[in-house]
Amino acid sequence: MFRNQYDTDVTTWSPAGRLFQVEYAMEAVKQGSAAIGLRSKTHVILASVNKANSELSSHQKKIFKVDDHIGVAIAGLTADGRVLSRYMRTECINYSYSYESPLPVGRLVVQLADKAQVCTQRSWKRPYGVGLLVGGLDESGAHLYYNCPSGNYFEYQAFAIGSRSQAAKTYLERKFETFMDSSRESLLKDALFALRETLQGEKLTSSNCTVAVVGVGEAFHTLDKETIQALINEFEIAGEDAPAEVPEEAGSDEPAAPEEGAAPADEGAAPMDI
Repeated sequence: MFRNQYDTDVTTWSPAGRLFQVEYAMEAVKQGSAAIGLRSKTHVILASVNKANSELSSHQKKIFKVDDHIGVAIAGLTADGRVLSRYMRTECINYSYSYESPLPVGRLVVQLADKAQVCTQRSWKRPYGVGLLVGGLDESGAHLYYNCPSGNYFEYQAFAIGSRSQAAKTYLERKFETFMDSSRESLLKDALFALRETLQGEKLTSSNCTVAVVGVGEAFHTLDKETIQALINEFEIAGEDAPAEVPEEAGSDEPAAPEEGAAPADEGAAPMDI
């Protein structure tokens, strides 16, 4: 049942200096549906794949608004992501009430990381099984952070988490040097291209993805389906409509090949809504 005698408790160290329960929580993030984020000097784009448990059910919400200047995209256990997003929303409201100014993105990310770290050091708690991409805008500019179940956090120019995210990372690594000076439309195009990489041949449509934007003079909001579909049609990235991208896709799909075996695991984990 257990991997070894050191993984029954989150506070038990293995002789190799590992906390297996924390690693299992990080694995739950890899099994969740993909989410990506990228930023320029003025905008942050968050996007996620909508995956339903069955054809008869709706998909779980993967992108949450925290405040007018902050939003999060999650991969992993949706219930944990919902609780953490509510915590972040409360912190923003409290800060705004006390100081009459928006909560800086970096400070919120540190508070979230501290909350996650406590769960790795208490025997009666479990680590949060969700990874969060936190995108926001404050006085110091646009920011994109990744919060890990281990309590670590990292700032990125662009990043992808969830199942088959390696293909999206490969695409983002090729393009990230141009992101800082990109326009809003160009950033949206790259976000949709990267998201398509995670679908492994499945056609990208407005019904199987969610995209949200925050930027200078633009409060955080989720784009409606009509807008997303118009962008997909405009950029010609639906299925095989982009022949110029085929040679690049072939290179980016190869690193994701080992994860194809994990696809059945996604389906098996569906009742947990990850």
